[in-house]
Amino acid sequence: MTVAKHILPKMPSYRPNFHTFLLLFPLLFMSISASSAGGCCDGGPAEHSTPLVSFLQRIQTAALKTLGPKSFDPKFYVDLPLTRDLEITEAAFADLPRVHGVIPKHHLERFIDSYFGDVGGDLVYVEPKEFVPEPEGFLPEVKNSKVRVWALEIHSLWKNLSRRVSDDVKNRPERHTLLPLPEPMIIPGSRFREVYYWDSYWIIRGLLVSKMYDAAKEIVNNLAWLVDTYGHVLNGARAYYVNRSQPPLLSSMVMEIYSRTGDLTFVRKSLPSLLKEYSFWNTEIHKVIIRDLQGHEHSLSRYFAMWNTPRPESATIDEKSASKLPSASDKEHFYRQAASTAETGWDFSSRWMRNSSDITTLSTTLIIPVDLNAYLYKAELDIAFFAKEIGDDQTSESFSKASKARQFAMRSIFWNAEMNQWLDYWLSSGDCQGVHQFEAKNQNHNIFASNFIPMWNWRHVSGVHENSSTVERVLKSFQVSGLIQPAGIATSLLNSGQQWDYPNGWAPIEHMIVEGLSNSGSRAAGKLAEDIAVRWIRTNFATYNTTGAMHEKYGVNGCGIVGGGGEYKPQTGFGWSNGVVLALLEEFGWPVDREIECN
Repeated sequence: MTVAKHILPKMPSYRPNFHTFLLLFPLLFMSISASSAGGCCDGGPAEHSTPLVSFLQRIQTAALKTLGPKSFDPKFYVDLPLTRDLEITEAAFADLPRVHGVIPKHHLERFIDSYFGDVGGDLVYVEPKEFVPEPEGFLPEVKNSKVRVWALEIHSLWKNLSRRVSDDVKNRPERHTLLPLPEPMIIPGSRFREVYYWDSYWIIRGLLVSKMYDAAKEIVNNLAWLVDTYGHVLNGARAYYVNRSQPPLLSSMVMEIYSRTGDLTFVRKSLPSLLKEYSFWNTEIHKVIIRDLQGHEHSLSRYFAMWNTPRPESATIDEKSASKLPSASDKEHFYRQAASTAETGWDFSSRWMRNSSDITTLSTTLIIPVDLNAYLYKAELDIAFFAKEIGDDQTSESFSKASKARQFAMRSIFWNAEMNQWLDYWLSSGDCQGVHQFEAKNQNHNIFASNFIPMWNWRHVSGVHENSSTVERVLKSFQVSGLIQPAGIATSLLNSGQQWDYPNGWAPIEHMIVEGLSNSGSRAAGKLAEDIAVRWIRTNFATYNTTGAMHEKYGVNGCGIVGGGGEYKPQTGFGWSNGVVLALLEEFGWPVDREIECN
């Protein structure tokens, strides 16, 4: 059954009027109070863990005691698929011998071998049906033979990352944390053995360069299935991710595919999911009303996970972090903040912390983020365009109006005319009123790459919505920000040890800012965009040559440096890095006489 057939019968007719839609699709929250929508950071809904996830967390805790922290990855244990029913497996676990509360290593290993399948074994390799070693018309502007060989190797990585859910997941879902997505997928790689939300946008960008249009559509169809099932796209396609989402780029995926294929039927199928997801991000816990200094009230959105216990995939890490907190309520507050930060995609960064050296000071639900609202502005533009394309003028007009309102809100609340940047806005702690009063001192004046993400939307509007003077001011601000480094754009200026801080650079951030600069209408900005793209491509090439792999993140303080920091080891694969390199090579090419090696 296609996504469209599964969704459309719920609607009175297929002309998804926005106002009717809001009545038909209430959010799938377990419980929510009126006060939780007003801006409190602790109130609000909390999903319950499933019996399987809770049990796997107990194994995770026991394994840490047995094996110790060295090379310990907590995610491994919550990804284990059962080979027998849960009750039988729980009973066997309870019967394991323990010495001073610790299971001997050989008993734990024998238990896992006997009662679980291989991690990742519930995904099955599937050959991408559109894959050919060299697609017709592939990267025509890449003239350098060395770069072209490398680009074709990156293209071939789609085969390595292609999977489908095994039949056992669909037949016995209670034995798996993996969710039964209906279509084939591309996974990021390494420990990330499932579909992830915002990774998928850049994977799709790369697949489109590789002329793999059906594979791109299958990814969107899987994400639409999550929206139809859970009310939003999950952080990832695992049962322990149902409590949160990730940066909302589903409409952008549909737009990229439509721009390449002109497939209006695909748009028509996807639009109900886009509307449903839009409601998720713009009502209840995610919605915040702020009154500016002129008395205008603005509706903006924030991240807010439906969770107040340790993240299952990182439970032992969260519990250790929370161990110094004095009370159960303080721990619950921290757990919600950790999960909400994971929803941002920037997990973790000093951007979300009151004290950059103390992870327990995460305050993400009190922050109105620039980039989230830039993505939602883009979604409003996309939905208005799609609705117009299929003849639904009323929905198109509603979303066009919503985009103008958010644009005004972003200028009123985020824009800082002295810095010529958009700055995150912090709500006052403990302020649970329905409407928050803007205070200029609540803007976060620290410099992050996210301060420039609104530039990305310059690519997606009919003519740059900012005047040329604003473009030049933002360009100069970016040039002197300190973010531009020898190998790309740094995520922040602070080396906190967190992976979304200096010196790490990440493919999605590089790509959005480069695209924004390139499409700003400014010749100087376009030249800078190409310069940054060249730096990023070179560092990817250098690390590929030395390690034989594409990496999740890179150190931008020098060419050929793999990124580090954070709560897990650096990962390879890697879906969004592959996609961004291909997209940048398509945009800028590579002349035959341009060196690819690090200078």
